[in-house]
Amino acid sequence: MSIVMHLYYTGSNGSARRFAEEMERSGTADLIRKEDGNEGYRYFLPLDDPETVLLIDRWRDQESLDAHHGSPMMTTIAQLREEYDLHMRAERYISDESGIPSSDAAFIRG
Repeated sequence: MSIVMHLYYTGSNGSARRFAEEMERSGTADLIRKEDGNEGYRYFLPLDDPETVLLIDRWRDQESLDAHHGSPMMTTIAQLREEYDLHMRAERYISDESGIPSSDAAFIRG
């Protein structure tokens, strides 16, 4: 089981993209990727919304996610969100490790 977070950062005039670029350029994203329990941390740009950036963040378990929330990186992220005047929306998912059902497998190309 993994916890997967979809975090939507929305701003104006390209601020969400600049935020994500700064997270990468500053090394903060890499520090998060190296945290114990982090299984993925990646930014995406929705084609239908140029003012939003999607972060897909994956954690081994709730304890790992809680430790991340208590880490110094959260202060950096909060400061950057404020600097870039971003609003957020979050979605939380629990991964299904049982495999892809056969009814779905026909539509997935590996």
